[in-house]
Amino acid sequence: MKTYKLQGRIGRKISYEGKDYLYFTGTSYLGIDQVPEYEALLLENIRKWGFNHGLSRVNTVRLDVFEEFEERFAQGAKAEAAAVVSSGYLAGISAWQHLFPQVETCWIAPDTHPAILPEKIKPDFQLNFMQWKNQCLELSSSLTPQKILILGNAVDPLSSAIHDYSWVSEIAKKHEVFLLIDDSHAFGVIGEGLFGTYGTHLDPSVNLMISGSLGKGLAMPAGIILGKKKDVEEIKSKAMFIGASPGSPANLQTFWDAHTIYQEQHRKIKELSATFHDQIRDLSTIHGNPEFPVFIYQESTWAEKLEAKGFITSSFPYPEPSSPKIYRIVLSGFHTNQDLFDLTAALHEIIQ
Repeated sequence: MKTYKLQGRIGRKISYEGKDYLYFTGTSYLGIDQVPEYEALLLENIRKWGFNHGLSRVNTVRLDVFEEFEERFAQGAKAEAAAVVSSGYLAGISAWQHLFPQVETCWIAPDTHPAILPEKIKPDFQLNFMQWKNQCLELSSSLTPQKILILGNAVDPLSSAIHDYSWVSEIAKKHEVFLLIDDSHAFGVIGEGLFGTYGTHLDPSVNLMISGSLGKGLAMPAGIILGKKKDVEEIKSKAMFIGASPGSPANLQTFWDAHTIYQEQHRKIKELSATFHDQIRDLSTIHGNPEFPVFIYQESTWAEKLEAKGFITSSFPYPEPSSPKIYRIVLSGFHTNQDLFDLTAALHEIIQ
């Protein structure tokens, strides 16, 4: 499958060498940046707040938009506090660097995003999530009481699995547990409406922290950390937060100004995901979750066959160049029901 080098923005359709393709890859889950009303509000806020804010958040000149965003987003997520930073990767690194020195043991889910992985520590890729969960429960019963950090993703975008962490409360009966979850692929899609899974995983017996990118579902070039007020304030006192420029103030403001548009796109992607899941239920070589807009297929020849029919899907090695290729169909809020019907028809033609 060839590489497409484009000279403009990516949307529902892309044009390359005189041919149009429907775009079913990437991570623009809500497709919010393709909504004209959203674009108009964003441009208006760029004129007000500027293209970028290259100052430290503790500079003597500050913009109210950052603290207002943090307060409102934390409230929506049911967290005590939030820290917004320039990227999901920075959010993840800041979060684990705060929590990791506090614990004696660290357990890492096999699909954990690299952003929240402490240095020189890797998960056991031979285990699946359920096997890892059972291993954690077994280990917790054999260990003496101690401080344990558990790391994982809210959702695995490579398998379309939405993870449950309610079992962590069982470990917390004996140990002091810190739970750090990467919500990059959850914000805007699963959990508490647009605000991710913090409220879903909230448990008084567990010290919960969420980090992740706001750029995938919510189309904001920023990252966020959600947690207890004490933890968030400590993270904000560190050089990594103080010395870094924040995310785009215009995008953060537009999240609230366009909130009804975001909610409509959230509703739409939920419906599209459920519809497509129903349409491909008879295709055993495709699997996914009706709650999440990513569907996995196993046949390596499908990518080129779909490309020939005018559909671009994911087909590239990840997370490293030496990794096996991943084959995925990614839905977005900019797709239509007709797009799904056309794709489903193409899939059925391929397997005949």
